[in-house]
Parts: sequence; C-alpha cells; structure tokens
Amino acid sequence: MIRVLVVEDSPVACELLIHILNSDAGIQVIGTAANGREAVEFVQHDKPDLITMDIHMPEMDGFEASRLIMETHPVPIVVVTSSCNIKELETSFCAIEVGALTVLQKPQGIGHPDHEKTARNLIATVKLMAEIKVVRRWFRTVASPLQHERRSMQEGGMAFHLALVKAVAIGASTGGPPVIEKILAELPKDFPAPVLIVQHMAEGFTHGFAEWLGQTSKLPVHVPSHGSMTCPSHVYVAPNGVQMGMDAAGRILCTGDEPENGLRPSASYLFRSIAKVFGKNAIGVLLTGMGKDGAVELKLMKEKGAVTIAQNMESSAVYGMPGEAVKIGAAKYVLPADKIAAVLTSIAMSKIKREE
Repeated sequence: MIRVLVVEDSPVACELLIHILNSDAGIQVIGTAANGREAVEFVQHDKPDLITMDIHMPEMDGFEASRLIMETHPVPIVVVTSSCNIKELETSFCAIEVGALTVLQKPQGIGHPDHEKTARNLIATVKLMAEIKVVRRWFRTVASPLQHERRSMQEGGMAFHLALVKAVAIGASTGGPPVIEKILAELPKDFPAPVLIVQHMAEGFTHGFAEWLGQTSKLPVHVPSHGSMTCPSHVYVAPNGVQMGMDAAGRILCTGDEPENGLRPSASYLFRSIAKVFGKNAIGVLLTGMGKDGAVELKLMKEKGAVTIAQNMESSAVYGMPGEAVKIGAAKYVLPADKIAAVLTSIAMSKIKREE
C-alpha cells in the first residue's frame, strides 16, 4: 500500500486528488496539507511514501516545501500543477532541481472528457515514483527559483574528438529538467552544432519547458515541427506524442512511428536516427531517468564512432537509463552532471580550434 500525502490549497482540487488516488486499491491518502508549512510538519511526524505537491500556496510554496523536505526527511515528491504558464513551470522545475521527481498537470474534473485519462496518468505516476529511493539533498545555496548560480568550468585530461561534430543528441527522464537546464546554460553561444533533446514529461509541458530552458540558455530553444531546418547553436526539444529524428540535410523529422520502450518521443529513436545519419560526427548524452530508454542505441552511436556520455550514479536522481548504458559499455565517458557541458564544449570546439 502506497501512503500518500496530498498538499493542495484548493479544497475542490484536494478532494478530487483524494478521490482519484483512493480509487486505486494500492494507494491510500493518509493526510492533506493546505500549504507547504503544514506539509513539512506532517512529514516530520508521519512520513508518507509519496507526496503530491502543489506549487502556489499561502505561507510556504511548493518549491520551499520540497527543498525543506528533501533536506530533512526525504520523500518522493510529485509536483501537481494546474498551470502550464512559464512562471509556474519555472517554480515547478526548480522544485525538481531540489529533489522533486517529476511534474504533472492536475487531473481534469469528473465529467471532463479527459478526466479518465488524466486520472490514470496520476495513479500510474504515483505508483512509479513511489518505487524510487530518494536521498537527503542539501540545497542551501538555492536562494529562490529565480536565482541560479552559474559556474565556469575547465575540464582537463579529456581527449579531443577528431571528427567535426554535426549534432548532439540528449536523452533524459526523471530528474532530467534541471540537469538539461544547467548543461545548456553553460554551453557557449557559438556552440558549433545543433542540440536535440528528448525529455520524457507529461503532455502539455513541452513548450513551457522549452521557454524555461530559454531563460538561461545562450542558445535559442525551439519545439520544432516536421521539416524544421536545424541550425548550429540552436536547441530542439522533441514535441509531445511524436518520434523525433534528423536527416542528412539537417531537417527535423517528427513522425507518428510506434512508441519505443513505451515512449513517444523516445531517446532510443533519436539516438538511432543520429547514429545512422551522422555516425562519428555526433555526440550522444544519456541523463538521469527510469528504465532503459536510449541505452542500446547509445551503444550503437558509440559503435558508429560517436562520442557517448552517461551521467554518473552520484549526480543522477534515478540511475536507470544511464546505468543501463554503463552496464552494456555504451558510454565512452561517465560524468557528473556539472562536468557534462564543459566536456561537450571541449569535444565540439576542438575540431574548430585545430582548423583555425
């Protein structure tokens, strides 16, 4: 039985969440909190197996509550938000940065055409996230969702890649948004290749995610459509509900091909496309996430001569996808999250430097 604390300041939304969660025989709502302060106090005396966390609440918001809980009594947290606007999404993704696992849109009310679908998604997410073992996180340097400390890094001892890099492909799932945000924020504005990203997330959040990334990235961030032409120094986030690849002419391919590993978009599809088209002229990066999406295809990229990178265990929220890649020898480099941008820059810029 999964014991859940529902944190929600709207009585109507709270009752809906309780009704949906208690409708599953494997879930029991053991308490509610109307703000972040109540949530922190509840966790201190009765630790739930999982928390659904609203973001905008009186007294203490979901970001601050998530940070305090992960610093003191860590519990799996699923952010459940009613809005996809950029300000609320920014706070939601910052909550993930301090330890929350994922973000979902609040289920539609009973009678709405999407009620059953969104209710099933909430139940499935709660069951999946409750299995994750979370650890205590210390984030006292994170002053607010609007303040991000940036570090310039020098990565020594990394062998240069001799081939010209024509594309970078990144795959991520649980815990991925803040890692991707930090990587993009540290790439130089003249980064010489397009960056293609598959981030598993709930439907309706991709455009807000791209806008959020664009606030700190020196590279323009887009959600492309089928046939969009890529440019160096630009970032392309895979749209919901399609598989994303790339052709030799540099065009984005968004197709209705079948899900892979139960996912669409999937990192496996993207990596295979990049391996086929660009071979050694590519870099593949597999970040934190549940499951094994992208692991085998990252190995395919490596076999084709591409540079392949997996996030290390210590910096991963969930060491599923990168762990699978490491297990099968798919990663040339296994790196902490805060070193990946510097290595990408070193590798991608090295060919240019040699030709100058």
